[in-house]
Amino acid sequence: MMNSPFIRFAMLVIALLVPTLPAAAEPLRINTGVGAPYIQIDQKGFLDLLVPEIFRRVGIDARAVGYAASERAMINANDGIDDGVAMRIKGLEANYPNLVRVDEKIIDNDFVAYSIRHHFDTAGFETLKPYQVGYIIGWKVFEAPLRSAPAVTLVQDANQLFTLLEKDRADVVLFERWQGNWLIRERKIPAQLLLPPLVTTEMYMYLHKKHAHLLGRVAEALRAAKADGSYRRIHERTLPRLEGR
Repeated sequence: MMNSPFIRFAMLVIALLVPTLPAAAEPLRINTGVGAPYIQIDQKGFLDLLVPEIFRRVGIDARAVGYAASERAMINANDGIDDGVAMRIKGLEANYPNLVRVDEKIIDNDFVAYSIRHHFDTAGFETLKPYQVGYIIGWKVFEAPLRSAPAVTLVQDANQLFTLLEKDRADVVLFERWQGNWLIRERKIPAQLLLPPLVTTEMYMYLHKKHAHLLGRVAEALRAAKADGSYRRIHERTLPRLEGR
């Protein structure tokens, strides 16, 4: 009975008429080349929480992914391997033409000084002249202002940088504020954050151009998160403060 041509034909027709369920879409990958506390192994960093929240508001699943090398993050986003970058300066599209900017800043990046033995207002790079200063090779934000500085030590990474400070091989080290605060707290270094910031730069999210249709909705979602307090709660929960301690 089951082998009759009619039944086989009927089953084939039914199979063709039943719609195939679409496979679940993979989350968008919004990458970054920065470390803790922006992105963390336990996925409780600033970008770990903020990226899914922004895209949840536009009905899309997304997650932040980290790279040890910032340039690799940029290349993968520009090539469409990832879907965007979470936090970069304005003007990125000049060098990465496949990336388009979301027109609402993610955060202000403060580039600051830390010291153990000295406390002074860092109202400009000229305030650093009396001191032995350390910073990481390749950080352009510090290179030009300190080109003629009399006493500068260059290192390869953040761990080396703060070791300079701990071992009194530098009076002052220069770094990004939130990553510096986190590292000092984790390593229990008795350093002070010096203010005001030497440089403040607005940081933006970029999407690969294949997602250009989402730009307006993502920008509006970020504005809404700021307006209803969600952004502030994530910021306060994830970015450690040193001021006033």
